[in-house]
Amino acid sequence: MVKKKIYRLDDLINKEDFTREDPWRVFRIMSEFVDGFEVLSKIGKAVSIFGSSRTNPGNKYYKLTEELAWLFSKEGYAVITGGGPGIMEAANKGAKRAKGQSIGLNIQIPNEQKSNKYVDILLNFRYFFVRKVMFVKYAKAFVILPGGYGTLDEFFEAINLIQTERILKFPVILFNSRYWERLLAWLRKVVLKHGNISKSDLDIFTLVDKPKEVIDVVKKFYRER
Repeated sequence: MVKKKIYRLDDLINKEDFTREDPWRVFRIMSEFVDGFEVLSKIGKAVSIFGSSRTNPGNKYYKLTEELAWLFSKEGYAVITGGGPGIMEAANKGAKRAKGQSIGLNIQIPNEQKSNKYVDILLNFRYFFVRKVMFVKYAKAFVILPGGYGTLDEFFEAINLIQTERILKFPVILFNSRYWERLLAWLRKVVLKHGNISKSDLDIFTLVDKPKEVIDVVKKFYRER
């Protein structure tokens, strides 16, 4: 006779490694969604700014990002970043300097990412996919500055959701044409040429070179809507 195994919720929660049990991970995921929705639903209009965590404060992109976030804050936008160093820190710094809302959505990774000191509202996430939902759901625009895999992931996630009409179109802006030009050339000359995207898919995003141009693109988009 096979003995029936009875699971008690309290026993599982008290185990140090209960999150390794797949069914119980659902509760952790749910709690991250609830916390994120509860906090971010109150911030009003916002912009999500992405870029490399490896950008140091002496870099020109750091200074440009700080200016960009300052301008957005003066326009009444909350500034959302990944909460870490580099471009994220610059954006939070610019928002704080302008006395705007400075928000960080930090991620728990093996090489722990500490939140920067300019974040006023901090949410910590274990799951990347929950964090990505928060970036998209509460942003009126995405601004993508020079960055690596994480930055590219956020960029392609946004344009894929717009392309497949899973979300309404909103401004997705690539900042600095020199940095992005070869990626865009590859999209045109290889991906489009092979028929894997449509020509109109290249209109989902905009390329700019100055902080004020970013603001102008966002204003124009919502004015025309």
